[in-house]
Amino acid sequence: MSVSAAIRRITIPQLRARKGREPIVVLTAYTTPVARLLDPHVDALLVGDSLGMVVHGLDSTVGVTLEMMALHTAAVRRGSARAAIIADLPFGSYQASPRDAFAASARLMAEGASAVKLEGGEEMAETVAFLTARGIPVMGHVGLLPQSVNVLGGYNARGRSAEEAGRILAAARALAAAGAFSLVIEGTVEPLARRITQEVPVPTIGIGASVACDGQVLVTDDLLGLTGAGTPRFVRRYADLEAVITEAATGFAADVRARRFPGPEHVFAEKKPS
Repeated sequence: MSVSAAIRRITIPQLRARKGREPIVVLTAYTTPVARLLDPHVDALLVGDSLGMVVHGLDSTVGVTLEMMALHTAAVRRGSARAAIIADLPFGSYQASPRDAFAASARLMAEGASAVKLEGGEEMAETVAFLTARGIPVMGHVGLLPQSVNVLGGYNARGRSAEEAGRILAAARALAAAGAFSLVIEGTVEPLARRITQEVPVPTIGIGASVACDGQVLVTDDLLGLTGAGTPRFVRRYADLEAVITEAATGFAADVRARRFPGPEHVFAEKKPS
């Protein structure tokens, strides 16, 4: 038996059971090599629709398609053996009806997802219940909703007013009651994220939320310093790979132009006759 075959993948019930216990570690992954590197260190890999901006250069996540999500979900599955894989349902694939959501979710599950994630409030509770009743684990997403950026008018923190905080809290309660196994809380004021974590019975995963959340997620490219100068406030950079890549590319270009590369050790000699 291979080493990878002996490793058991973390299950959705195991993640749900972590409520109030050891924090859950989540990072995004979009490719096989990155999934392979992150897999030993995280509890879940999120194939986020952030790939539209990070990988494909889109202005927002709204242009991400189901085909794109399926392609990247399959790639991440091939690169991981341990972490649960959660795939975002892209904009337009689930909002119209629970049946549409099921069809999109089934596609991502077939490509290797352990669960799907969807954005929205109380209006999505029916869809969450529909999916979970049919064997598809669902992670909810409240607070700042990137797919709704055109309605919200930007990426500002949410929950500053009592009215908005009440809507977000109601959304979290409704999604958990509908069967969501976990909730991402994004870009909300800290006291609200803390209160949601205290009040819902499922794990919360914070991003720009609160250290009190049951886990944390970051976009891996932000963590590695690969997304330029516009890093969100809630990101801590653990590396500066942009500088490393720039240095490597600069060195390669200089060596090629000076004919220092390839050297004798990098080319194939003629085979000597025996």
